[in-house]
Amino acid sequence: MNYKTKVYPLNLDFHGKVFEIYSFLVETSIGPVLIETGPHSSFDNLVKGIQKCGYKKEDIQHVFLTHVHLDHGGGAWCWADLGAKIYVHPEGYRHIHDPAKLLASAQRIYGDLMDWLWGTLKPIATDQLQIVGDEEIISIGDSNFRSIHTPGHAKHHTAWQLGNVLFTGDVAGVRMDKGPVIPPCPPPGIHIEDWVTSIDRCLAIKEIDTYYLTHGAEITDLNSHMTKLKELLWAQANFIKPHFDAKTPVNDIIKPFQKFIQADLIAQGVSEDELKRFESANPTSSNVHGLLRYWEVKERGD
Repeated sequence: MNYKTKVYPLNLDFHGKVFEIYSFLVETSIGPVLIETGPHSSFDNLVKGIQKCGYKKEDIQHVFLTHVHLDHGGGAWCWADLGAKIYVHPEGYRHIHDPAKLLASAQRIYGDLMDWLWGTLKPIATDQLQIVGDEEIISIGDSNFRSIHTPGHAKHHTAWQLGNVLFTGDVAGVRMDKGPVIPPCPPPGIHIEDWVTSIDRCLAIKEIDTYYLTHGAEITDLNSHMTKLKELLWAQANFIKPHFDAKTPVNDIIKPFQKFIQADLIAQGVSEDELKRFESANPTSSNVHGLLRYWEVKERGD
């Protein structure tokens, strides 16, 4: 069966089109299911998208998260308040059950922009959360969702398979308007070897012919896309390594790293005008911090 006929990508119009965030409505025999919620700040836009598909927000009784970063699962509590069951990786459970630390950290980072950018986070009761192990099958009506634990971008990352399609979260990177793939490497959970292993694991599932990216929607050129992503992950990590070894101040790394990234984007056909959009979608400073953290963890042997 071609499950693509059951999938409706919903662009959340996150503060315009600078940074695309998608949720995915999947039709089953007992009603619609959501993959990803996006942030709390996009809840109303998501509801509008659901309504355009012919459903009400109360029809959503099952929500699958790839991970609990704000742009993917920050709005999950809204759906729990409406009675939905939230399916989450074991390592993500504590952050979404009691998000106080996650919220405090985000508020420190984003300050006065927090509410506008992401909204807020609220606890989700235990009986509305379901921890999902690796390779576990969750059956909703006639549809079987298979969890694939895919660490690398985050320890608590899960990709969800439905027949011939895979909802990839961030394991397949970011890809806007069918342009070049870019690897999002924010701190603190980046682990390149784990990410490459996760990519290979996804590619090994031969029945899958379509990926749905939370940041970029549908792609079908799976092998070339993932091969390029692996190349970029190692290239960017290896660019940062000498700076890590030399203890170069972070602010002195950002500009040369940005030039390195932009040179590759231009080589792949991105115009000078589009570079600002790519920077907004995947900030250089965030990736520098994430990759420095990766090398720090490697050095400690964690």
